[in-house]
Amino acid sequence: MEGAAYEGGFVRAPVPKMVADFCQFLYRHIRERNINEVYVMYSHTFPHLSERFFKGVTWPTVESVLPLVDGDHVFGLLYKELYYRHLYASTKPTIEQRIDSWDNYRELFSVILSSNLNMLLPNLWLWDMVDEFVYQFQSFCQYRGKLSGKAPEEIEMLKKVANVWEPQAVIAFLNELVTRSAIREELAQPGATDNLFQTEGYGAMSNVRRMLGYFSLVGLLRVHSILGDYTTAMKSMAPLHPFLRKSLFTTKIPMSNITFFYYCGVAYTMMERYLDAAKCFNFILTYISKAKHQAKGAVYEQILKKNEQMYALLAISTALCPTANRLLDEAVTNTLREKYGEKVRSMQAGSSDTFEELFTYACPKFVSPAGPDFSNPGTNSNMEAFRTQLRAFMVVVEERKHLPALKQFLKLYTSIPTSKLAGLAEMDAGTLKQQLALLRQSTQVVTWRTGDPLSGEAVTAGDVEFTIEQQDGEEMVVVAEPKQKAVKGDFLVRHIARLEEIIRDLDSLPPPAAAPATVVAA
Repeated sequence: MEGAAYEGGFVRAPVPKMVADFCQFLYRHIRERNINEVYVMYSHTFPHLSERFFKGVTWPTVESVLPLVDGDHVFGLLYKELYYRHLYASTKPTIEQRIDSWDNYRELFSVILSSNLNMLLPNLWLWDMVDEFVYQFQSFCQYRGKLSGKAPEEIEMLKKVANVWEPQAVIAFLNELVTRSAIREELAQPGATDNLFQTEGYGAMSNVRRMLGYFSLVGLLRVHSILGDYTTAMKSMAPLHPFLRKSLFTTKIPMSNITFFYYCGVAYTMMERYLDAAKCFNFILTYISKAKHQAKGAVYEQILKKNEQMYALLAISTALCPTANRLLDEAVTNTLREKYGEKVRSMQAGSSDTFEELFTYACPKFVSPAGPDFSNPGTNSNMEAFRTQLRAFMVVVEERKHLPALKQFLKLYTSIPTSKLAGLAEMDAGTLKQQLALLRQSTQVVTWRTGDPLSGEAVTAGDVEFTIEQQDGEEMVVVAEPKQKAVKGDFLVRHIARLEEIIRDLDSLPPPAAAPATVVAA
């Protein structure tokens, strides 16, 4: 680019007039609390200018922009947040830039937490801010975890900045945003489902702290999940659970909904609560089928990727708990059959390789809560974090590997001696008793029914029931097929939700224009 300067190894473009105008107008609209104009400039103008002037290069530095906006410190922090987000999306950040971005987030959040704000920002920007904060944390952990190929000076700098993007510091900021926003208390108020976000968070008061706290609940769910702490992940987002539909959908931000349900489903899968995981995936996959056509560019690509990953995780849930199929919408069932029908049958036949393949494809990028082992530069803590979660998942798979065949044997009999069943299953008596105990346990699945995502009740999810009894001095397995119960509750809930959605869509339509009066000549 003609007239470009170099800074930190990257091309720094000059400030074109259109960019100067953008910064000045954005600054003015933020000061004037003109939320509609700020939204347009953030969601449309900024991506357009990034594509036109800064494709593959960075935006002008904050130092070159501040003179255009009266040196406003808070605007400089907001601009720098956009600057680094574009940098991460279009170039590979250096370690110095990763550190500087962390320092900028720390300062920005500290200002938000400690000041009496009078600023309105689009909810989309606030979601992107939290989402990018967590993404850059994850990116830094991935960068730090792989020491091989790094220059000695890079490794030395990593040793000196152990507190940069440190997991507990990231979690502390998100927790503080949640606490200071009082969003948990607000969500707990009676009637919160009806009036919480009717104005999408905008009003006379600043929406910044409130909405950052709201989205930080989703951020905490994601951070704890990629660290492998699923119980804490579900506890952190508990206030959202009673309001899954209205509160998240009213914000009209597709990626916040998708991120929420994806990580809920991942956590439930790793906690062996496959019915709950299937409910999460079914709900959001139905939503994606309608919302993905409204997205554009990078967001559209993100939605498609998460869509494919969640179908893979849904295939795992239905393979491990076939009863989950009864909870799925017809469209989701058909798509699942088209995409993963063969793989589901392979998993139900006991193929560990298929389970591992789908888990590897669909799981998030896990990170290690501990720093790298600098004494052994050849190690990769990222792979170790992934392998830890994969091993935990595969332990469950291997335990259940023989259950489908064992269940098929039981379906052939009303009663059978354990010695004969052991021979058919090619197991010794001790192993058979362990497998029967596991089969009985696997037919009792805990599913969420209350406001607490960690609570639940055991429901029968198997298609075969049995008891072990002594008959004529011989140990027998007595089998009784359970009666299939019609799942009416979930059917009605889905159709009521669909009716409400149609009514909301109709209410949002503009009234028809009045027909012009017809003049009849006398």
